[in-house]
Amino acid sequence: MYAPERQQEILRLARDSGRVDVVSLAEQFQVTAETIRRDLKSLDRAGVVRRVHGGAIPVGRLDFEPDLAERETTAAGEKDRIARAALAELPHDGTMIVDAGSTVALLAAALPAESSLTVVTHSLPIAARLADHPGVQLHLVGGRVRHRTRAAVDAWALRAYGEIRADVLFVAANGFSVEHGLTTPDLAEAAVKRAAMAAARRVVLLADSSKHGQEHFARFGALNDVDLLITDTGLSPEDALAIERGGTEVVRA
Repeated sequence: MYAPERQQEILRLARDSGRVDVVSLAEQFQVTAETIRRDLKSLDRAGVVRRVHGGAIPVGRLDFEPDLAERETTAAGEKDRIARAALAELPHDGTMIVDAGSTVALLAAALPAESSLTVVTHSLPIAARLADHPGVQLHLVGGRVRHRTRAAVDAWALRAYGEIRADVLFVAANGFSVEHGLTTPDLAEAAVKRAAMAAARRVVLLADSSKHGQEHFARFGALNDVDLLITDTGLSPEDALAIERGGTEVVRA
């Protein structure tokens, strides 16, 4: 188990029971007590647990994550405009990675019937939408599927993205800012997003303006790792200019 996966599970256990202790965690994960102490130190620095004698207790809400149905109905008009604008970034007869997320799912649903694309995704809902598309050669990345997002994560997914090179990635984020970069609540999903970014020549972030300035538990990149941000007009011209000064092009749909 990777350290981010273990830390996410430690956080879940702390939330469920109200407290975790070093000795029990070391036995459960079959690692040393010092490894667990380092995990708790990382979680404490992130502000989601507080170290106490012999263990830790949960604090904060940086790991809050709405479920898929709730996200699909939030800022629906803005997300639809963003997805339509993203159609201009499709690679002609090329390869693209589609991340898990409600806005990128709208892009997948809007792919023209005449498209000729190779699409890689670790999102079960997006794969289902594209399975019958006549112009799409679909590759579904496997792994453990998170119930909340229906996205594959962990070692299988990371290994798959380490073996490919795509023209463009359409990526989602729960929060983005110049200061804090790209963030999401779950460490395992952050790891997959990071691997997908490394597998693409061009990175396009699809995120509505309500996510600007938000910060979540797991960071998976800097904002200047993104070539193009497509958002809505709720992002002010001043904020768009600040982002562009960092090297990321901005389209306000």
